[in-house]
Parts: sequence; C-alpha cells; structure tokens
Amino acid sequence: MPRGSYNDLLAFIAVARERSFTRAAAQLGVSQAALSYTIRTMETRMGVRLLTRTTRSVSPTEAGERLLQSIVPHFQEIEAELMAVGELRDKPAGTLRITASENAAETVLWPRLAKLLPKHPLINVEVTVESRFVDIVAERYDMGIRLGDELARDMTAVRISPDMRVAIVGSPGYLAKHPAPRKPQDLADHVCINLRLMSHGDLYAWELKKGKQQVNVRVEGRLVFNGTRPILHAALAGFGLGYLPEDMAQPYIAKGRLERVLEDWSPAFPGYHLYYPSRRYPSRAMAVLIEALRYPAKRR
Repeated sequence: MPRGSYNDLLAFIAVARERSFTRAAAQLGVSQAALSYTIRTMETRMGVRLLTRTTRSVSPTEAGERLLQSIVPHFQEIEAELMAVGELRDKPAGTLRITASENAAETVLWPRLAKLLPKHPLINVEVTVESRFVDIVAERYDMGIRLGDELARDMTAVRISPDMRVAIVGSPGYLAKHPAPRKPQDLADHVCINLRLMSHGDLYAWELKKGKQQVNVRVEGRLVFNGTRPILHAALAGFGLGYLPEDMAQPYIAKGRLERVLEDWSPAFPGYHLYYPSRRYPSRAMAVLIEALRYPAKRR
C-alpha cells in the first residue's frame, strides 16, 4: 500500500467514528471538501463503497465496518508504541481508561489510585464501572479489572488481590421471620435478591460449594439489580438474602447489621486481576499503575 494511504485510513477511521464529515474534518484539521475527496479516492482505488452517505448522516457499509474493526486495533497499538517510546524521556503521563466491576473499583482500584495519583500529577484516570465483561480492545480501554477466572486467553493478567470469598447474608429482622437455610435446597423457601449479568442478560445462579460438592442455585425474589452495592442495601433493609463479596459484607456482619448463612457452602474465587492485550507494550503510565496494583505488593 502506498505510504499516503495510511493517512487515508486515518481519515476513514475519523469519519466512521464521528459519523460526520464535518466533525471528522474539524478533528483532522482539513476542509470537508478535501476529506470527502480523500474518501472517494480511497473507495475508487479499493473498488468498494466504505461509507453510506445521506443528507443527515454517515455510516459504515458492511465492507466499511469490516475494515474499521480490522484496522483500528493496529492503529491503537501504533499509537501506544509511539507514546511508550516518547515516555522514555518524560515522566509517566497520559490518560488511562479502565473498566472494572463495582466491587473491584471500590475495594481494590480506588484505594491504590488515591495513593498513586498525588505522586504522579501527569497521570489521568477514567474508570468505567460495569458488571458486564468488556472487550477492551474494541471499546478502546487501556486495561480492565475482573476476577481471574473471567479473563480471555490473549490477555496479559496481573493479580491485584488475594482470592475472595462469597458471603450469603440477611438482616436480623429478615432471619427472625425466616429460619436460616442449612443447605442449598432451603433457599427455595427464601426471598433472595437477584443479580442480572449484563454481559448476557441472565440472572446469576448462586454458586455454592462444600468440599467436592458444588451446585448452582436459581433463586427467587422480588428484587433484581445489576450491581452488588444495591443488593447490599436491600439486604440491610430486610428485603431478603443477598449473595455478596465477603469483603463488602464483613463490616456489616461485624456490626450485627447482617447475619451470615450457609457459610460452609460459601466458595472462594480467584482474586481480581488487571488485564490488557498481550501484544501491547505498556506505556510508562500503565507500568506505574500496574506496579501500584500488583499483589502482593513488592517490598520497598
């Protein structure tokens, strides 16, 4: 491909993302007419229509969408490499976009960020909290944080927390009216607070394990949330049993506001891991954050 065609690809990416020649031209610092000519010339050279144009919008054709999905990751890698090389002479700097689950963001990520950021004033962090598993390449995140057993094989993973356990809890008021379950089957007689997994839309089946025995239980209840913090509040308010990370529930158990049930059936899961594409070289800002989050922390 001629060297000038790389600029054409960058022009195509800008238009496809912005869905507008006007906004893309402003972003690239060229005229709308010049940008339109570049795209038409590119389509003629390739012999395929890449963008569908109407009076109100611009959108990729099937061929355009395929090209976009193919080339964007490569340009992101090039940008990351250029940034990494540039940082060799500078202090760690730049914006890091991170996706994390609610509990991971609250209990692991934020406490370490609060200590890290004052030491590195040129590092900015954008955190998106969501329960679904995110394709960080497609959605242009630098890193993600999830449990160790949820990671894709083509990712570099760094452990950032110890293994975690689950706690099944209810308020004293709720358990005074409903005898505590002694085995998983007893959950059928209880009001439970459900979690909807946004990655595929299903309700989460409670995973229970005792020795070599393991069961997944579909529970029933009046409330469904897509995050663990609302489940905690509902359990505290007496609306049923909640299935929560142990570290989230423990402070309320210690104060007597929640009581634990089926503790001998509460499993442990691999701890939280920070992950990023294995083919990507971490920038200096990423490397600093990785070391700040790494578990166990290195002695200094």
